Formats: sequence, structure tokens, C-alpha cells
Amino acid sequence: MKGLRSTDRHHRQPSLFGEILDWMLTPFLVLWPISMAIEYFIAYSVASSAYDRELKDSVIVLARQVSFDRGRIQADVPVTAVAMLQARGSDQTVYQVRGLEDEVVAGDRSLPLIDFHAELDPQRVYFRDDHLNGNDVRVAYMFAQVPGLTGAVLVQMAETDERRVRLASDISSAVLTAQFAILPIALLMVWFGLAKGIAPLDELRDKIRGRRPQDLSPIDPAEAPEEVRPFILSINELMARLDASLAAQQRFVADAAHQMRTPLAGLKTQAELALRQHDAAGIEHTMRQIVVGADRAARLVNQLLALARADSDAPAPMARLDLDRLTLEVAREWVPRAMDKRIDLGFESAPSACYVEGNDVLLRELLGNLLDNAIRYTGPGGRVTARVIANDQITLEVEDNGIGIEPIDRERVFERFYRVLGTETEGSGLGLAIVRTIAEVHRARVALDPNPNERGTVVRIVFPRSKAAPQPLRTAA
Repeated sequence: MKGLRSTDRHHRQPSLFGEILDWMLTPFLVLWPISMAIEYFIAYSVASSAYDRELKDSVIVLARQVSFDRGRIQADVPVTAVAMLQARGSDQTVYQVRGLEDEVVAGDRSLPLIDFHAELDPQRVYFRDDHLNGNDVRVAYMFAQVPGLTGAVLVQMAETDERRVRLASDISSAVLTAQFAILPIALLMVWFGLAKGIAPLDELRDKIRGRRPQDLSPIDPAEAPEEVRPFILSINELMARLDASLAAQQRFVADAAHQMRTPLAGLKTQAELALRQHDAAGIEHTMRQIVVGADRAARLVNQLLALARADSDAPAPMARLDLDRLTLEVAREWVPRAMDKRIDLGFESAPSACYVEGNDVLLRELLGNLLDNAIRYTGPGGRVTARVIANDQITLEVEDNGIGIEPIDRERVFERFYRVLGTETEGSGLGLAIVRTIAEVHRARVALDPNPNERGTVVRIVFPRSKAAPQPLRTAA
């Protein structure tokens, strides 16, 4: 049972609705974490810009407190300003003022020195990221020009990034909360949109399901969405072929039943006659008639089976066959029948190899029907010749000098169960129908012409020449 369940899962087809939903949600689930990271980066950039402006203003205010008096550089930082710097929550904020000799005039001595060079613009505030006391800090600095001094005084202020991270986290959390609130609504709208989108498929399914089993009429492509129309057209083509196949089967069954009714009725009549007779000679004669009728019925059944095999949709296995050799073998099998009617059955071989792509069983059936027809409709003392001609194509001919076929009947004799009127020969009317069907399976052409030398008929079947590598001839069992 475990293996059976595994096989069922393997062959179960996924839902179209589920497939579309998966392909819509999978990119969303992949891109959502990426979008969250981008949102946090943007939020951090916004928060950093805001706090950079605040830090810049603080450095400018601090630079204004630096003065030069009595030969000394002084930084008069009010106590209230220091208290404000120390009151910035969890952030650590420090400042520093260095003189012309790089001495620390005021503030924290741990801030590293920045050398002044020509590319730096005095009175302009610059920023850098640094590391102080084990913490990442953001530093704003400027080289302030103090009245009375010919040089520039370094003023810098640093703060840790706790406030920046906290603000960025708050912004991201607010955006994420909004997304969580919108997400169920978005999923519901996607679900509703998909259900609405595949509703025409459900309606089409219901229409097809409501049809009668015998209704194989085409589906109107206008009733289906544009994306499904090629599929509908393919279904229509399949139903047309199925309708034609079922119609052919029904005609075949009806014709076969009609044709079988006659020999079976004859057998029953002969059997009843045998039961009423008392003399041995009469009984023997009736039994011979029963044997003849049984042979006729068996021949009809075999022809019906051959026709059904040739009509089968399953492709017949093909191999490279020597048609010359195959024709000789089949002709030998019909020699006793020809001798019984005192008919000269001959064979004319081709001077070169005659290979065709064919099915051994079907070709033997084709040859058998051609020879049977030729012998059946040729009188005693007549001639029947089977020959193979090799040129650009391979031609199989069966020629007889029998009763011949009138031009008006030369096309109709290929119809199933059609027999030419005015002939006293018994037959089912299936021989040439089988010949044409088997020829079509082998992509061969069938032609029916009068014998150019005398009265009679020549049946020609033209095969395409095989180009495959030689293979041993397969003979029927």
C-alpha cells in the first residue's frame, strides 16, 4: 500500500489555481525580506540625515564659543549646553576643541586628532565614522577661524548611533505594521482575483460535463478564454477524429453483422436439411455444403480481422523487408489453390534488390488478398502473374486475364462489401478494401488498370524505396 500511495502522488496533477497562487506568492515571500532590508536601510539613511543636521548645528554653535583672549584660546561652553549633550538618552555625546599646537583646549581628550590640509575648507562642517571607547560613533568636525588667530582651531563632536538605530527601527516597524495590516487584504484580493479569472474554465468544464456521451460536436472556442483556445481547438480536432472513428466502427459492425448473417443462415439451413435426410449420399452432399459455408464464413471472419488490424490507430511495427522475396513466398502458398482451378500462377522477380519499409504480417495479407481475387475471378486455364519492379520506387503488380473490371466499377471495388454485379463468383467484397487500407499504412499508392495485353486486370501498388540499413526478413509464424 505504501508503494501504491507513492505512485498516486507521483501521477497526481497539481491544481491550476494552486500553481498560479504559488508562482504569485513565492516571489513575494522571497522579495519581502529583501524589501524589509531596503526599507531599514532607507529609514536609517533618513534618521542619519536628520541627526547629522543636528550634530552639524551643535558643532557650529560650539565653534562660536571659541575665542582668543590674552594670548590664550578659550572655549566658553555653557553648563546648560553640556547638560543638553549629556541628556540625549542612551547616546554618548562628547566634544573637543584643539588649539593651534594640537593641544586640547576643552572637551574629551579621547577623540583622535584630524590634521588640517589645503583641501579642507575652513568654516565648513565635515563628517566621518569613527570608533571611540569600543563604540561606533558619528563625528562632525570643522576648522574654525577665531578672530585674532592666523590659524584654524579644530572643533569636533561625536555621538554614538543608538538614536539613529532606534529611529530607523521605529520607522521600519511602522511600515512593517502597515504591511501586516494590508497583507491579509492583499491575499484575499489575490485569491478573489484568481477565482474570478478561472471562473470561465469552471463554466466550460460544467458545459462539457453536462454533454451527453454521444455528443461529439465541437466546442465553441469563443466560450473559452483566449489562452485556452488552442487547447479547445485541439480537443475539437480530437473529437472530430473520434467521431469519424466511431462512425467507421459503427458502419463496420453493421456491415459485418449483415455479411455474417448470410453464411450463418446458410449453415443453419444446410444443417437442418441434413437432419431431415436419411440417405447417405444426400447427407454427404449436405455436409460438403456445410464445409463450404464454414470455409466461406471463416474467410470472411479472417478478412474482417485483417481489416480491423489494418484500420487500427496503433502504428504497425515496421522493418526493412525484401518485397521480392516476400512476394515469392506468398505466391508459393497459393500454388495449390491455382492448380485446383487449372490456373497458371507465375512470378516475375526484379533484377535488383527491392527493399521496402513494411509490416510483414500486413504485407502478406495484402498479397494474399490480391492473389485470392485474381484466382477467384480468373476462369480455368487462365493466367495470374505476380511481379516486382524496381526503379526509383518499388512496384508490386498482380496481373490476371480474368473477367476484368468495368471502368465504372474500378473505384467502387475498393469500398467495403461492394461486389460487381453480374459475377457468379462468391466473395465478401472486402479483398480490395483491405488492400487499399494496408497500402495506406505503408504510404503506398494503389492503381487498378485493365490488362494491356488481353482481357483482365492489373493491380499496381507503388511503394517508396527503403533507405534504411538491411535487416533480416521477418517471416510470419
